[in-house]
Amino acid sequence: MINKRLLVKNLLAHNDENSFYDKKRFISIGEKEGKGKFLKHVCALANSNPTSNSFIVIGVEDENNEIVGVDFFDDSKIQNLVNAYLDNPPLISYENIPFPHLPDGKVVGLVTIKSIGKVCSLRKSIWKYYGGSVFFREGSISLPKAYDIELKDINAEAVATIEQHAKNNIELTLDGVIDFLNHRHKDLESDYKVFKEQFVVCWAGNKKVVNGETYYHRVDIELINEQVKLFYSNLDEVKISIDDDSFTTIEFVQLGLGSKQKYYPLEKVVINFSENGTYQINSDLLFNPPKYNQKKLEEIYTNNNALVVKANSSIVLTLAEVKSLKYLADTYLICYLNGFEEAKEEMENARNLLKPKYPEINASLKEALRVLRKVKYN
Repeated sequence: MINKRLLVKNLLAHNDENSFYDKKRFISIGEKEGKGKFLKHVCALANSNPTSNSFIVIGVEDENNEIVGVDFFDDSKIQNLVNAYLDNPPLISYENIPFPHLPDGKVVGLVTIKSIGKVCSLRKSIWKYYGGSVFFREGSISLPKAYDIELKDINAEAVATIEQHAKNNIELTLDGVIDFLNHRHKDLESDYKVFKEQFVVCWAGNKKVVNGETYYHRVDIELINEQVKLFYSNLDEVKISIDDDSFTTIEFVQLGLGSKQKYYPLEKVVINFSENGTYQINSDLLFNPPKYNQKKLEEIYTNNNALVVKANSSIVLTLAEVKSLKYLADTYLICYLNGFEEAKEEMENARNLLKPKYPEINASLKEALRVLRKVKYN
C-alpha cells in the first residue's frame, strides 16, 4: 500500500519535472484554457509512460519546490472529463494529500495517470489545441508529435523505485491516527474504523442528532494508510454509515431563497474494501435541484450583481443588503440551476472581488462552485 504523502515527497525530490512527473502551482479546469492545458499534460504523460504510472503534483511552487497547497478538490468525476476529450483515455485519479504544515482545507493535489497502452490523442478541439493532436513529454515539456509514433516506456524502473520507497508501514499509520484524533481535530467529535485488518478510516466533525439520524458538520474524512483526504467541508451536512465492508457518506447541501432554507441530498459515496488489500470508491449524484419562478429569479440575479459591485465599493451596506449578501452563494447557485448560466461566471467574479473584505462569503461561494462542478461532470 502506497503512502501518498511519501510518494509526493519522493516525486519532489526530483527537483526538475521530467517525462513521468509534472508539478503545478494550481490548475483551472473550470475554464477552457486551464482545461486544455490539463488535458494536454495528461495526454503527454500517458503516451510517455505506457506501462507505468505518471503523476501531476499540484500546490507546489515551481522555482523552489515549496509546498504551498491548494483548496480541497473532490471532483470524483474527473475521469468523465478525460473520457470526453481524449481518445484511448488513461485511467486517472485526483487525490487530496494533507501535509501537517498546511492550514485547514489546504492540501496537495496528486493526479495519477495510468495509460491503457494505446496512443492517447485529443478527441476534439479545446482552447488552441486541435482535435486529433497527440502529445508526448520531452523532459519537462509536453510537445505535439506524429500519431503513429511508437510508445516506449523508459521510466518504468524509476517509477517502480519511487513507489517502492513510498510504501506504508505500521508506524506511519499509527502516527497518522494519533495526529488526526488528538491534535488536528481535538475540538471535534472524531473516531476511526479498521476495515479488513488493513485500512484505517478516520473522520471528525460537529455531531448532531435529528429525528434519530446522526449528521456531521465541519467534516474531515481521511484514509490514513494512504494519507488521502477523502472529504472536507466547513459548510455542508454529512451522514456517515459503516458496516464491516464499506464506509458510506451522503452529503447534503443547504439551499433556499432567504430564510426559507432546506437540505437537499447531493452525492452518495461508498468505499468498498476487499480482502485482497484493494478498495473501490463509487459515487452517485443524488441532487434534484429546486425549481423557482423565472421572473422572481431574474430579479434576484440582477440584485445579486448590483450587490457585489456595491459590496466591493466604499459604500456602507444597509442591514437588508448585509442579509442578502449572506445568501449570495445560495441564490447564485439556484439561479444557475434554473437556467441562468452566466451565474457561474458572476460567482467566480464575486469571489475575486469579495475575498479581501468578506472571507466567509468567499468560502460559501467556493462551496457553491464545488456543487456546480459535481453537477456539471455528471
